[in-house]
Amino acid sequence: MNILTIQSQVSYGHVGNSAAVFALQRIGCEAWSVPTVLLSNHPGYGASRGAPVDPSLIRANIEGVAAIGALARCDGVLTGYLGAAEVGEAALDAARRVRGLNPRALWCCDPVMGDNGRVYARPGVVEFVRDRAAPEADILTPNLFELELLSGARISSLDDAAAAMRALALRGARAVVVTSFDRETPADALDMLALDASGLWRVRVRRAPRSFEGAGDLFSALFFAAYLERRAAGEALASAAARVAGVLTRTQAEGTRELALIAAQDELVRPTLAIEAERIVAGPGEAAR
Repeated sequence: MNILTIQSQVSYGHVGNSAAVFALQRIGCEAWSVPTVLLSNHPGYGASRGAPVDPSLIRANIEGVAAIGALARCDGVLTGYLGAAEVGEAALDAARRVRGLNPRALWCCDPVMGDNGRVYARPGVVEFVRDRAAPEADILTPNLFELELLSGARISSLDDAAAAMRALALRGARAVVVTSFDRETPADALDMLALDASGLWRVRVRRAPRSFEGAGDLFSALFFAAYLERRAAGEALASAAARVAGVLTRTQAEGTRELALIAAQDELVRPTLAIEAERIVAGPGEAAR
């Protein structure tokens, strides 16, 4: 499987492509990396050095891949942190081009706009993702705050989340995933939700005692790879959740700030945890389990 992944890259640590590429390669995928920003480290340290990649360079990179005939063999496009709306336009053009060459190819858009009530995307990016990317993407993987930004709805319950996810699906997405749902959940738990034509699926995991930069990037890459293979959101949700949970458990045990992705790499192919997704709402014409 060949995945073109367009997102941030850091020299130190595991976020963006610096998390997704290794994870995809470890599970047997070819990952073609195009950076949207080049930074020394993620901004969670308080400061980083580097700069956004000029959109013309991103376009040239993708054009070069196309020129050698490889783009026609691409099975999917994964986009994450964009850096600017102009970068988003370059990513959108790439997704359109890949799907034009391969009708089975899909675009997974991880919005990467903000979290916990704070927008950290640069000006214009929220509007681009909401108005331009979301209606064309095949898969959307927002966190809860990003789901609110994309849908324009305030979400305080599972019913609210399901309605917002359906609204995005009606705009064109074949699968919508919410990576961090904590409404109406036990205090020590966190839900992940996935909606596709078969219904609304839920995975409940133990809430970690801290946050992990790059966990969302890792999840989106693993979910996308599983979805490309299985075309079933519930199965892809369970697969990605088990693998990410294993990496986070190892990271917590080692006490490292960055994801212990290399040390925990076996979790990517043989996860310790057995996780199943529960279908909580049936799809059209189906009976709930």
